[in-house]
Amino acid sequence: MAKHTAPVKKNEIITLKFEDLTHEGNGVGKIDGYPLFVPYALPGEEAKVKVVKVNKNFGFGKLLEVANQSGERVEPPCNVYYQCGGCQLQHMSYQLQLEMKQNQVKNVMRKIAHLDHVPVHPALGMEDPWRYRNKVQMPVGEKNGELITGFYRMRSHDIIDDMETCVIQDELNDRSVHAVRRIANRLGIKAYDEKADRGVLRHIMVRTGNETNQTMIVLVTRTEKLPHKDELIRELTETFPHVKSIVHNINNKRTNVILGRKTKVIWGEEYIYDTIGDIRFAISAKSFYQVNPPQTKKLYEKALEYADIKSDDIVVDAYCGIGTISLFLAQEAKKVYGVEVVPEAISDAKKNAELNGITNAEFFVGEAEKVMPWWKAQGLKPDVIVVDPPRKGCEVDFLNAMIEMEPERIVYVSCNPSTLARDLRVLEDGGYRALEVQPVDMFPQTNHIECVVKIERSLSN
Repeated sequence: MAKHTAPVKKNEIITLKFEDLTHEGNGVGKIDGYPLFVPYALPGEEAKVKVVKVNKNFGFGKLLEVANQSGERVEPPCNVYYQCGGCQLQHMSYQLQLEMKQNQVKNVMRKIAHLDHVPVHPALGMEDPWRYRNKVQMPVGEKNGELITGFYRMRSHDIIDDMETCVIQDELNDRSVHAVRRIANRLGIKAYDEKADRGVLRHIMVRTGNETNQTMIVLVTRTEKLPHKDELIRELTETFPHVKSIVHNINNKRTNVILGRKTKVIWGEEYIYDTIGDIRFAISAKSFYQVNPPQTKKLYEKALEYADIKSDDIVVDAYCGIGTISLFLAQEAKKVYGVEVVPEAISDAKKNAELNGITNAEFFVGEAEKVMPWWKAQGLKPDVIVVDPPRKGCEVDFLNAMIEMEPERIVYVSCNPSTLARDLRVLEDGGYRALEVQPVDMFPQTNHIECVVKIERSLSN
């Protein structure tokens, strides 16, 4: 068989017509059937492209000049969009973003799960797909003796120092970060230097309740002592009356992990509060809490609809986190059992149940794939299992444990379409049938998409 070589060479400049998008949002054009993936290019466009990498079956290019722009191309409102990499899709219309995400889910359902029959609905988007993130973690650096804050430049640890604002962050968070930097700079607090492992202020983290506008500021330092603490607190609380909590976190390790083990409240409350639907949540510095509560509400409403819970149903919520889905389920079910491997999350879940007067939800620390078979041995027989795993999806042991428990219905919430499709194939082979998939756009302007899937036990079982 003749050995194929790529029809293009590295550094060659070519004209390319784009016909599709990858799941990451890169434009796809072909030269003699050989695909080139080019960031920021859109279907229907023709452009001058520099070939930057050539593999056997595909290559990568850099967009130099667009000859005929797509009607879906828009001007990114962010001044550092092409440097930052936190967002990947600001150059395309929001409608095209939603279509791209729906197609991504359709593709994996067909290619990985082999489930061509399952309808994938249009992605549920936001009316205003900006300023939605309720949490920011901003690294701190120094330039010309002044403190700077900004996200890292793409594929580097260099801080983008001319970042005026982040257009997907809550404005209160944005302003709070700027205020901390300005005040700390005037007080002479030094930034952490990660190369030399010296200095003080590493990160500024801010969380704001979407419904309550309550704000928590977390100052992450290398040092046990926070210099000029009292002045810093006084100025922040006078500037921002909505600040309810200021927290000092100590991270003295040489690591990319943002938060260290030691956390102490230095002003105000340990928690801020927010609501999703009728449920109130207490959020601490280390709590996992969805970054886009309005879209989370849409996601959970769909999960509840698919769960179709009756008043005498027993429900298991695997990977339950701080109990967000569990507490919604508990409003309808007879009993909810939540399981999560992170002890702090379970502690938060119990606190949130108490906060909402919910007494029919119990929470357990442990690995879901180990706890589930133990529950089954104890005679627990759930009617519904809701599963919301991390990006890597479910362990095979867990999927088998779920199949063996024989619930009538499974609701799978996923932040990674590829691992979702892989796991659906296992469930289908185990006697379950995926009926429909609803993508929900939790992260506009980025290439991420959440999905919720309605799954029922086959009648032949």
